[in-house]
Amino acid sequence: MNKLLATLVASLFAGAVFAQAAAPAAAPAAAASAEKKADAKTEKKAEKKEAKADKKAEAKTEKKADAPKAEKKEAKAEAKADAASGAKK
Repeated sequence: MNKLLATLVASLFAGAVFAQAAAPAAAPAAAASAEKKADAKTEKKAEKKEAKADKKAEAKTEKKADAPKAEKKEAKAEAKADAASGAKK
């Protein structure tokens, strides 16, 4: 009877150890696929941010190219204002 109880207790311990060891082995595979998905999402977000930054940079360079035109318009407006104030005197 003692041998039977000892065998049962030993098999319970062995079963518990086996169950604990088998579960983590399957988890890394699932975690790896989850990581790949997360990495893919992160890469897509990074690409979108880069594209957005590129568009902003292009818009800024276009505005800088248009800046001389704006300066000319301001200079003409100032000249007209000066001429108008000079004519009133």
